[in-house]
Amino acid sequence: MKIGVVGCMGRVGQILVNELRSGNWDDLEFAGGTALPEDLAKAGDDYFVTDKPAELFDVADAVIDFTAPAATVQHAKHAATYKTALIVGTTGLSADDEAALKEAAEKTTIVYAANFSIGVNVLLALVEQAAARLKDGWDIEVFESHHKHKVDAPSGTALAIGKAAAAGRDVDLNKVADWARNGETGARKEGHIGFSVARGGDVVGDHTAFFYGEGERLELTHKATNRALFARGAIHAARWALSQETGLYSMKDVLDL
Repeated sequence: MKIGVVGCMGRVGQILVNELRSGNWDDLEFAGGTALPEDLAKAGDDYFVTDKPAELFDVADAVIDFTAPAATVQHAKHAATYKTALIVGTTGLSADDEAALKEAAEKTTIVYAANFSIGVNVLLALVEQAAARLKDGWDIEVFESHHKHKVDAPSGTALAIGKAAAAGRDVDLNKVADWARNGETGARKEGHIGFSVARGGDVVGDHTAFFYGEGERLELTHKATNRALFARGAIHAARWALSQETGLYSMKDVLDL
């Protein structure tokens, strides 16, 4: 099975290339990658790399995408055209972007996740269960911390945690989310889910769901210390996707949570 990487010169892209070429995946072959025209020379000439994504989708069985929303939407169209499985780890996608993925998934297999860490996805399942059981008198807060170069906030994983908590309580996150607090905010609203964000240094990713009760507190935390775990999770998803029917899936499907 041939696996390609769009944005192969990016932070996660380079980790994916190294992992796919490591020899740890006997049933997989690295198909090559894409890079911006100005980065092609940096990629070297010991594997296939192009600045034309369609060329990669044409030769790969699956493509892994940790790029940017606008690029991901275009990659989804290529995936649908070439019937190439697409693994999307791009964060910051809008509702329209997600709709584009859903449309492309009518013609190919797409796995879309805010985080490909196996541990994080188990965390999401636990958060949903906890939220379903801790309702009256329990307040939920989501905290996340990332490196200083991250451009979106809250992180895609923090949003996924919020959505898991909202699903556990059978509510719409957009109606109960408190995205920021400043000044005279008044008392905390019953049933709301709060978010807080920290940025600095080289933090790979820390996430905690707090459940505050009277006289007790439950904390569900995941801390990432190596970005390679995201690459391994995405590759695992790619292997799984190649044996699935056309459709839009999540890591919850991949891990059968």
